[in-house]
Amino acid sequence: MSRFSARTGFSRTWNPLAQALAERRARGLPLLDLTETNPTRVGLPTPEPALLASPEALGYAPEPQGLLSAREAVAAHLARRGARVSPEHLVLSASTSESYSWLFKLLCEPGDNVLIPAPSYPLFEYLTRLEGVEARPYRLPRGHGFCLDVEEVAAARDERTRAVLVVNPGNPTGHYLHEGELEALGTLCVQEGLALISDEVFSDFAWDEEAGRVPTVAGRELPMLTFSLSGLSKVAGLPGLKLGWTHVGGPDTLREEALARLELVADTYLPVNTPVQLALPGLLAHAPRFQEALLARVKENRRRLLQARSREALWDVLPAHGGWSTVLRIPLALGEEPTCLALLDEGVAVQPGYFYDFPSAAFLVLSLLPPPDVFAAALAPLARVLDRSG
Repeated sequence: MSRFSARTGFSRTWNPLAQALAERRARGLPLLDLTETNPTRVGLPTPEPALLASPEALGYAPEPQGLLSAREAVAAHLARRGARVSPEHLVLSASTSESYSWLFKLLCEPGDNVLIPAPSYPLFEYLTRLEGVEARPYRLPRGHGFCLDVEEVAAARDERTRAVLVVNPGNPTGHYLHEGELEALGTLCVQEGLALISDEVFSDFAWDEEAGRVPTVAGRELPMLTFSLSGLSKVAGLPGLKLGWTHVGGPDTLREEALARLELVADTYLPVNTPVQLALPGLLAHAPRFQEALLARVKENRRRLLQARSREALWDVLPAHGGWSTVLRIPLALGEEPTCLALLDEGVAVQPGYFYDFPSAAFLVLSLLPPPDVFAAALAPLARVLDRSG
């Protein structure tokens, strides 16, 4: 009899919301989808496909860390954002998810753990478990506006903790890491021998200016081993091209040892295809055009959402500073899932806060990516159901 690894034994039972959504789609009923986060499906600018058709595209020159020309393009992109880094300190992968898997291999023995923020995107449980690593949540207190509290981080660690993961800005909370928080994290990491992993895939998408914001940990002189992650999926809106990058920073001795070990891991897989690496300078040159259009879309949709809330409403749009999503605090009367089901009956799809490990109060998560006409059409039924639930 065949046996399967417990690491892959995830629940495959559909929740009531997923079942209701599938039934609605199967019946061909109209849907205003405020869960859409695929940038290739919402009418945003794309680069010229000819970028992927260079004469050398079918050649093969395996470089474990990625082609130097591609790493130079990433370094130039980071420099435009104010982070001066060496291409030698960059490692390319097929995605940030793959970067995580490599880092967990690098830092952890089976049974070790990493600290992850809660609420946050529901991916880390899968990535850690598949590597035989435990994900231990640390709370982003609501009283702090879901910003980082280093005391919560410290309370979550134990003797098998190997790294702290931050999402900067938070997804879906939209809050950036700040200088004081980074300094406190540095002290904790040095005291406990922990690495810092900073997921910065949404860092380019700030809605405003904010004092003390940390846009990236790349290129900074920090006392602990640091890994800064991003990639084409969000930076240029090209998730199908499958290229991510990791900047390795920290004290020289630790950084060089980490790079040497990562080079061996990367050489084992060599996952990044040649055409996308050769095209990377042009793809990153396209990124500002895409980001400008996306930010205009996100800001306008959020403005319309705020406008749709009446002064007497018992639901709120939570403050945030960046990203592609927004969070609503809703009345407790119906609860998250019943409210989502009521909205689905009205033809509007949103996500409940428990998908993202929000605390017990009631929250909804909305994507700000849908086309303006779709988003605007969803606002009247959204407000109607939320006002009724109060």
